[in-house]
Amino acid sequence: MQALVSRLKRWPNQQPLFFLPLAGALWFALYQTLKPFSETLVAWLPVSRDSPLGEALQFFFYDTPKVLLLLTGIVFLMGIVHTFVSPERTRALLSGRRLGVGNVMAASLGIVTPFCSCSAVPLFIGFLQAGVPLGVTFSFLISAPMVNEVALALLFGLFGWKVAALYLVLGLAVAIFAGLVIGRLGMERHLEDWVRAMQNSQTPTGAVGAAMTWGERIDSGFHHVGEIVGKVWPYILAGIALGAGIHGYVPEDFMASIMGRDAPWWSLPAAVAIGVPMYTNAAGILPIVEALMGKGAALGTVLAFMMSVIALSAPEMIILRKVLKPRLIATFAGVVAAGILLVGFVFNLVL
Repeated sequence: MQALVSRLKRWPNQQPLFFLPLAGALWFALYQTLKPFSETLVAWLPVSRDSPLGEALQFFFYDTPKVLLLLTGIVFLMGIVHTFVSPERTRALLSGRRLGVGNVMAASLGIVTPFCSCSAVPLFIGFLQAGVPLGVTFSFLISAPMVNEVALALLFGLFGWKVAALYLVLGLAVAIFAGLVIGRLGMERHLEDWVRAMQNSQTPTGAVGAAMTWGERIDSGFHHVGEIVGKVWPYILAGIALGAGIHGYVPEDFMASIMGRDAPWWSLPAAVAIGVPMYTNAAGILPIVEALMGKGAALGTVLAFMMSVIALSAPEMIILRKVLKPRLIATFAGVVAAGILLVGFVFNLVL
């Protein structure tokens, strides 16, 4: 038995070209069974399927494996992609770039970095150390948590490609616009003194594992899954549980009255203000977004709420305080909040 387990563990390294398509087929087959599995599971329980509790349980039993499968699959693939791009090469790529081109590049690089807002701060500091302009680094800091591949994959899985594509375009626009504004304001003097002193130091650049085998790249994918999914699964369960409660127990008329298309104009700014003190990531907040949408909330309003949670979290501001002076933090939060509000209004008009 131990010999069989040992062979199975070595198999992805020994036969990567067979392992990847087989793993993909297995993932797809499991994904197709989620809906009937959740319905069957609820049918076995002593609750009515049409009751609020039955609705909440079906939502929880369906969304939990769905979100975990989507997250595991995309994080595994991006773990392989990351073997071709290192933080050192990223810093070298952005160093010396001017505003405009650098902002677009930094925001685009944020798509392939599945960081929450707090996890992106260390790389933000590394960019500053490497001499990347302040406005360019902010474009990355905004894009990395808000428009990363995890958020896009989950949006695609939950709402379809049109919503995911529009979120991608408008999220990148927010990151680029905010970075440009902050860069034009010339606020480098509002960096903490130790950060400005650090910018004179040199950060060595390194080569990415160009000589890595595909077996090693697959190992990197598994490592990313363990590292990222292992950290965020409590947020996922908490978010899905809250979403299940909203789905089962919150009346549709109530949600539509405060977040629907016909809600007062201040409902969107209020949603952004509510989201800022919270802290989670796309995997944790999207089940709540899905439940709110199911209750008649406007897509732009709930996505603005989501953006504020993952791009302007209170814990991120506390960490940034060690790097930035209060005026720069306030400018960053104000510019990003304005961009998020604009995105929310556009979504509500277009969809």
